[in-house]
Amino acid sequence: MGLRRIAMLWNVRDPGMQLRYDVSAARAVELGIIVTPFPVREADDFGQAMVAMTQQLPDGLFMVADGLTAQNRKRIVDFAAAKRLPTMYEYDFIVREGGLMSYGPDVKETFNRVAALIDDLLKGARPKDLPFEQPARFHLALNQGTAAMMGLELPVSLLVQADEVIA
Repeated sequence: MGLRRIAMLWNVRDPGMQLRYDVSAARAVELGIIVTPFPVREADDFGQAMVAMTQQLPDGLFMVADGLTAQNRKRIVDFAAAKRLPTMYEYDFIVREGGLMSYGPDVKETFNRVAALIDDLLKGARPKDLPFEQPARFHLALNQGTAAMMGLELPVSLLVQADEVIA
């Protein structure tokens, strides 16, 4: 299956999520993918976005994760399942809840680093002296049950690269 048209859903009120949308959309365009933006500002916007997506169903959906989108993840997972819309998330816990796939920073590593930085602060380190860090590990999770329900067969080449495969 080729992806030519991707819908992207993100919280436009969060500057960090807007930046992540901008970078992701620009890269998708470089790859020849048509991006349809679905910015949301509040919970009520999700229903409108889903109605709009239904009118011209994309080949796939990418959800940029933040507090607002994560709080509404069940609605998105259920919509994607009902429409058989392959959707990618940034966090593996959404895949465990029925999402198709995720790829993003390893949450365990991230929280371990946060804990270490808080420990440094509690020991007297000044915030300006703490290093700026980027994730070192990323986690790919796939849900074979969701794929089967959507009529998708996940390629073996993808399955062997996954850090986690949910049956």
